[in-house]
Amino acid sequence: MSTQHTFEIHHGRPEDCTGRSAVEQKTYDVLEALEIPFESVDHEAAMTMEDCQCVEEALGIAACKNLFLRNSQKTKFYLLLMPGDKKFKTKELSHQLGIARLSFAEEEYMTKYLGVRPGSVTVMGLINDQDHAVTLLVDREVYEQPYMGCHPCANTSSIKIKTADVFEKLLPFTGHEAVVVDL
Repeated sequence: MSTQHTFEIHHGRPEDCTGRSAVEQKTYDVLEALEIPFESVDHEAAMTMEDCQCVEEALGIAACKNLFLRNSQKTKFYLLLMPGDKKFKTKELSHQLGIARLSFAEEEYMTKYLGVRPGSVTVMGLINDQDHAVTLLVDREVYEQPYMGCHPCANTSSIKIKTADVFEKLLPFTGHEAVVVDL
């Protein structure tokens, strides 16, 4: 994506939801049911942090990297939210969690637990984790930001939401708790 795009920012879900996936629409439904205000913007598919940069500038938020991880036995899964400009050091996080080694989880687990595909990993995916198989890890810098940005389970849209609303309204609804880490 080029930084010359002009984005139409919506207050709430986009007016036209034709052709959107059921999981994206479910995300909007949950946010509305929980009375969580948010802004949304549509854009080209964003697969990398670089792709997200101009969208985040338009929404006025700092970049947030969302990584889906697993232990080596593929029995524990983690969703890590961290600043987009921070380097991910597996060894450092594994040590904090007391785990031998973390790896990136395969697509089949993203779909099974979060209802998303690569490039669309998001805290909103926890809405789909009915069995609470995923542990949410949040870098302290993200946790302390007033707003955060994420995909609504589709990497062709992004939303801006108050960080407090994620932790005080969304997570209690999904039954998840956040583990704050220092990376």
